[in-house]
Amino acid sequence: MSEQSGPATNGQADPEVTIVVTPRERFGLSRASLESIYANTSVGFRLVYVDGNAPSRTAAYLRSAATDLGFELISSPEYLSPNRARNLGLAAVTTPFVVFVDNDLVVADGWLEHLLACAEETGAPIVGPLYMEGDPEHHVIHMAGGDYELDGESGHRRFSTVHRLQGQRLDEIDTELVREPVGFVEFHCLLARTEFVRSIGGFDEALLSTREHLDLCLIASERGELVYFEPSSRVTYLTPPPIDRADISFFLRRWSERWNEASLDHFCAKHGIAPTYRDRMVGMRARRQLLLRPVRTASAKLLPGPIDRFAMRVMARLEREINRALFRIPRYAR
Repeated sequence: MSEQSGPATNGQADPEVTIVVTPRERFGLSRASLESIYANTSVGFRLVYVDGNAPSRTAAYLRSAATDLGFELISSPEYLSPNRARNLGLAAVTTPFVVFVDNDLVVADGWLEHLLACAEETGAPIVGPLYMEGDPEHHVIHMAGGDYELDGESGHRRFSTVHRLQGQRLDEIDTELVREPVGFVEFHCLLARTEFVRSIGGFDEALLSTREHLDLCLIASERGELVYFEPSSRVTYLTPPPIDRADISFFLRRWSERWNEASLDHFCAKHGIAPTYRDRMVGMRARRQLLLRPVRTASAKLLPGPIDRFAMRVMARLEREINRALFRIPRYAR
């Protein structure tokens, strides 16, 4: 692990917020994301960038950008789970607020100012923006805050979540978006009070691939704290595909069978949720198997329907077993 530091701030002697950028599932959008932050943020900030073994071209760009723009770059020789990367970034934070941003996200003008205003005016320890997805010009909502239900006896609790307005176009909804408490927000972009995150011991690194945001927001709720949604702040998650060839290894590890299983098992045990919740792994498996889409398209064209469906089931099963054999739990999470 190595660190490279430049000037500490962005145009302000004593900023109150640090932006921590971490890898989500690929590296190919790192430049577009970083340039978006600097182009659309007028409030002063420190920036810490965690580079978890990015491909050589991206790593070289980040080293150059760290010197030119004056941010702190933390490099790792191995791929990092999201919470591991966030904890490494958190250790470098000295400001009252920290905002975690995935490296495949672009931000709209004023995004950070609105998040800070919400936190300061409400006293909330966690604030999330309006999340968009896909092409920013399409104005498709990823989530306008989230809700969850958790009930039953410990060990058998039922847990479910809803992304408000997911998939709807912003210019077509008839719902007025207002600042309000919600059940959860997501780590695509999440502002928190640094003291609060450190008071809970940082982020749980046993959650390797999923449910990190839900874990954090459940802990906040257990402590009697409110999580806020701030619609005046807008960001866009640039969803895959495509996935660059250089990113395939990280993408497969990030959504690997072992990481997914371990994460869901730990999340259920930690919050007393029924083990059947592990069935949600099907969705994460499907995400990893986005890489099989070209093969599926070709198979559908070449094979009769029943044979095609059988071939795809066999291929999906084979992919799961190969993935399980290739990717194991990282040393730091044991």
